[in-house]
Amino acid sequence: MAFELPALPYAYDALAPYMSAETLEFHHDKHHQAYVTNANKLLEGSGLEGQGLEDVVRQSHGKNAGLFNNAAQHYNHVHFWKWMAPNGGGTSLPGKVQAMIDGDLGGYDKFKADFLAAGTTQFGSGWAWLALKDGKLAIMKTPNGENPLVHGATPLLGVDVWEHSYYIDYRNARPKYLEAFVDSLINWAYVEELLDAAS
Repeated sequence: MAFELPALPYAYDALAPYMSAETLEFHHDKHHQAYVTNANKLLEGSGLEGQGLEDVVRQSHGKNAGLFNNAAQHYNHVHFWKWMAPNGGGTSLPGKVQAMIDGDLGGYDKFKADFLAAGTTQFGSGWAWLALKDGKLAIMKTPNGENPLVHGATPLLGVDVWEHSYYIDYRNARPKYLEAFVDSLINWAYVEELLDAAS
Protein backbone atom coordinates (compact mmCIF):
# COMPACT_ATOMS: atom_id res chain seq x y z
CA MET A 1 0.00 0.00 0.00
CA ALA A 2 1.88 3.08 -1.23
CA PHE A 3 1.83 6.20 0.87
CA GLU A 4 0.31 9.30 -0.72
CA LEU A 5 0.68 13.00 -0.12
CA PRO A 6 -2.67 14.28 1.20
CA ALA A 7 -4.04 17.55 -0.12
CA LEU A 8 -3.97 20.46 2.30
CA PRO A 9 -7.37 20.89 4.00
CA TYR A 10 -7.33 24.64 3.21
CA ALA A 11 -5.87 27.05 0.64
CA TYR A 12 -2.15 27.85 0.74
CA ASP A 13 -2.85 31.38 1.97
CA ALA A 14 -5.53 30.37 4.50
CA LEU A 15 -3.21 30.43 7.54
CA ALA A 16 -1.69 33.85 6.82
CA PRO A 17 -0.35 35.92 8.46
CA TYR A 18 0.70 33.24 10.98
CA MET A 19 1.97 30.83 8.32
CA SER A 20 2.53 32.10 4.79
CA ALA A 21 1.53 30.54 1.49
CA GLU A 22 5.24 30.31 0.66
CA THR A 23 5.92 28.26 3.79
CA LEU A 24 3.03 25.90 3.05
CA GLU A 25 4.07 25.48 -0.57
CA PHE A 26 7.62 24.51 0.41
CA HIS A 27 6.68 22.53 3.51
CA HIS A 28 3.80 20.55 2.01
CA ASP A 29 4.73 20.30 -1.68
CA LYS A 30 8.49 19.78 -1.25
CA HIS A 31 9.34 18.51 2.25
CA HIS A 32 6.28 16.34 2.91
CA GLN A 33 6.35 15.04 -0.67
CA ALA A 34 9.99 14.00 -0.18
CA TYR A 35 9.09 12.00 2.95
CA VAL A 36 6.34 10.21 1.00
CA THR A 37 8.60 9.48 -1.97
CA ASN A 38 11.45 8.21 0.22
CA ALA A 39 9.16 6.17 2.48
CA ASN A 40 7.65 4.42 -0.55
CA LYS A 41 11.12 3.55 -1.90
CA LEU A 42 12.33 2.28 1.48
CA LEU A 43 9.12 0.31 2.08
CA GLU A 44 9.98 -1.98 -0.85
CA GLY A 45 11.70 -5.10 0.46
CA SER A 46 11.30 -4.01 4.09
CA GLY A 47 8.87 -6.79 4.97
CA LEU A 48 6.35 -4.12 6.05
CA GLU A 49 4.63 -3.68 2.68
CA GLY A 50 0.86 -3.72 3.07
CA GLN A 51 0.97 -2.51 6.69
CA GLY A 52 -0.84 0.65 7.75
CA LEU A 53 1.18 3.82 8.36
CA GLU A 54 1.03 3.60 12.18
CA ASP A 55 2.21 -0.02 12.06
CA VAL A 56 5.08 0.84 9.73
CA VAL A 57 6.14 3.63 12.11
CA ARG A 58 6.03 1.39 15.19
CA GLN A 59 7.63 -1.65 13.57
CA SER A 60 10.46 0.19 11.80
CA HIS A 61 11.46 2.13 14.94
CA GLY A 62 14.91 1.04 16.08
CA LYS A 63 15.17 -1.48 13.22
CA ASN A 64 15.10 0.42 9.92
CA ALA A 65 16.19 4.03 10.49
CA GLY A 66 15.68 5.27 6.94
CA LEU A 67 12.17 3.90 6.64
CA PHE A 68 11.28 5.01 10.17
CA ASN A 69 12.47 8.59 9.64
CA ASN A 70 10.47 9.05 6.45
CA ALA A 71 7.34 7.12 7.48
CA ALA A 72 7.22 8.85 10.87
CA GLN A 73 7.60 12.27 9.26
CA HIS A 74 4.83 11.36 6.81
CA TYR A 75 2.60 10.35 9.75
CA ASN A 76 3.47 13.54 11.65
CA HIS A 77 2.69 15.77 8.68
CA VAL A 78 -0.56 14.00 7.71
CA HIS A 79 -1.79 15.20 11.11
CA PHE A 80 0.13 18.48 11.24
CA TRP A 81 -1.89 19.98 8.40
CA LYS A 82 -5.11 19.03 10.22
CA TRP A 83 -3.83 20.36 13.56
CA MET A 84 -4.03 23.83 12.04
CA ALA A 85 -7.05 25.75 10.81
CA PRO A 86 -7.89 29.27 9.70
CA ASN A 87 -9.09 31.21 12.77
CA GLY A 88 -7.69 28.45 14.99
CA GLY A 89 -6.14 28.66 18.43
CA GLY A 90 -7.70 30.61 21.24
CA THR A 91 -8.71 29.61 24.75
CA SER A 92 -12.19 28.28 23.94
CA LEU A 93 -11.57 24.52 23.83
CA PRO A 94 -14.01 21.62 23.39
CA GLY A 95 -15.38 20.59 26.79
CA LYS A 96 -13.73 17.18 27.06
CA VAL A 97 -10.32 18.53 25.97
CA GLN A 98 -10.60 21.44 28.41
CA ALA A 99 -11.59 19.14 31.28
CA MET A 100 -8.60 16.87 30.67
CA ILE A 101 -6.20 19.80 30.31
CA ASP A 102 -7.54 21.14 33.62
CA GLY A 103 -7.31 17.76 35.36
CA ASP A 104 -4.06 16.41 33.92
CA LEU A 105 -2.02 19.50 33.04
CA GLY A 106 -3.08 22.16 35.54
CA GLY A 107 -5.23 24.28 33.22
CA TYR A 108 -4.89 26.02 29.87
CA ASP A 109 -2.25 28.55 30.89
CA LYS A 110 0.05 25.87 32.29
CA PHE A 111 -0.57 23.66 29.22
CA LYS A 112 0.39 26.58 26.97
CA ALA A 113 3.54 27.41 28.95
CA ASP A 114 4.67 23.77 29.07
CA PHE A 115 3.87 23.13 25.39
CA LEU A 116 5.77 26.26 24.32
CA ALA A 117 8.69 25.24 26.56
CA ALA A 118 8.78 21.76 25.01
CA GLY A 119 8.94 23.23 21.52
CA THR A 120 11.46 25.92 22.42
CA THR A 121 13.84 23.58 24.26
CA GLN A 122 13.78 20.75 21.70
CA PHE A 123 17.39 21.01 20.56
CA GLY A 124 17.70 20.94 16.79
CA SER A 125 14.94 19.44 14.67
CA GLY A 126 11.93 17.74 16.21
CA TRP A 127 8.41 18.09 17.52
CA ALA A 128 6.48 19.11 20.63
CA TRP A 129 3.39 17.12 21.53
CA LEU A 130 0.20 16.87 23.52
CA ALA A 131 -0.31 13.12 23.83
CA LEU A 132 -2.52 10.63 25.63
CA LYS A 133 -0.50 8.17 27.70
CA ASP A 134 -2.02 5.68 30.17
CA GLY A 135 -5.34 7.54 30.00
CA LYS A 136 -3.84 10.95 30.87
CA LEU A 137 -2.64 13.92 28.87
CA ALA A 138 1.09 14.54 28.73
CA ILE A 139 3.37 17.11 27.10
CA MET A 140 6.28 15.49 25.24
CA LYS A 141 9.06 16.48 22.86
CA THR A 142 10.89 14.25 20.41
CA PRO A 143 13.89 14.63 18.11
CA ASN A 144 13.73 14.53 14.32
CA GLY A 145 10.73 12.47 13.10
CA GLU A 146 10.14 10.53 16.31
CA ASN A 147 6.65 10.76 17.79
CA PRO A 148 4.64 9.55 20.80
CA LEU A 149 3.52 6.38 18.97
CA VAL A 150 6.91 4.80 19.69
CA HIS A 151 6.68 5.75 23.38
CA GLY A 152 3.40 4.00 24.06
CA ALA A 153 1.33 7.16 23.65
CA THR A 154 -1.19 8.58 21.16
CA PRO A 155 -0.42 11.99 19.58
CA LEU A 156 -3.34 14.42 19.97
CA LEU A 157 -1.52 17.61 18.92
CA GLY A 158 1.93 18.18 17.48
CA VAL A 159 3.91 21.17 16.33
CA ASP A 160 6.78 20.85 13.89
CA VAL A 161 9.92 22.67 15.12
CA TRP A 162 12.13 21.78 12.14
CA GLU A 163 13.44 25.07 10.75
CA HIS A 164 11.63 24.54 7.42
CA SER A 165 8.37 24.90 9.33
CA TYR A 166 9.01 28.48 10.38
CA TYR A 167 12.19 29.97 8.92
CA ILE A 168 10.60 31.73 5.93
CA ASP A 169 8.12 33.53 8.24
CA TYR A 170 9.97 33.85 11.55
CA ARG A 171 13.68 33.37 10.71
CA ASN A 172 15.30 32.09 13.91
CA ALA A 173 12.47 33.21 16.24
CA ARG A 174 11.12 29.75 17.08
CA PRO A 175 9.31 30.97 20.26
CA LYS A 176 7.37 33.55 18.22
CA TYR A 177 6.30 30.84 15.75
CA LEU A 178 5.20 28.57 18.61
CA GLU A 179 3.13 31.36 20.19
CA ALA A 180 1.42 32.03 16.86
CA PHE A 181 0.72 28.29 16.48
CA VAL A 182 -0.94 28.00 19.90
CA ASP A 183 -2.76 31.35 19.86
CA SER A 184 -3.93 31.44 16.25
CA LEU A 185 -3.59 28.11 14.43
CA ILE A 186 -4.52 25.08 16.58
CA ASN A 187 -7.54 23.20 15.29
CA TRP A 188 -8.98 22.13 18.66
CA ALA A 189 -11.86 20.28 16.98
CA TYR A 190 -9.33 17.88 15.42
CA VAL A 191 -7.62 17.42 18.80
CA GLU A 192 -11.03 16.47 20.22
CA GLU A 193 -11.63 14.04 17.33
CA LEU A 194 -8.31 12.26 18.04
CA LEU A 195 -9.01 12.22 21.78
CA ASP A 196 -12.43 10.64 21.20
CA ALA A 197 -10.88 8.01 18.90
CA ALA A 198 -8.17 7.19 21.45
CA SER A 199 -10.40 7.08 24.53
